[in-house]
Amino acid sequence: MMHSHDIRFMKTLITRLTDRGQTAVPAPVRRRMRLAMGARLLWEPVSDRECRVVVQDARETEGPIAMLGFARTFRKTRPTAEWMRELRDGERG
Repeated sequence: MMHSHDIRFMKTLITRLTDRGQTAVPAPVRRRMRLAMGARLLWEPVSDRECRVVVQDARETEGPIAMLGFARTFRKTRPTAEWMRELRDGERG
């Protein structure tokens, strides 16, 4: 059986969908689940009127695609003339 304080609490958990398809996670839910900005949420439709939202662990969301651009952190950019000089030196040696 629901008590009046439960009903008041439930009303604070209702959010609206914007015209851009966005919604907010209510503050009590964010606090309880320790959600921070940038948290990844997986939306799983359960039926025509229900869906389940699962907080994704950062390790679960990283895959092969996450490696794109990773080599840039190690690469030092050099002018084209320097690359060409290195290539020509290799041809002579």
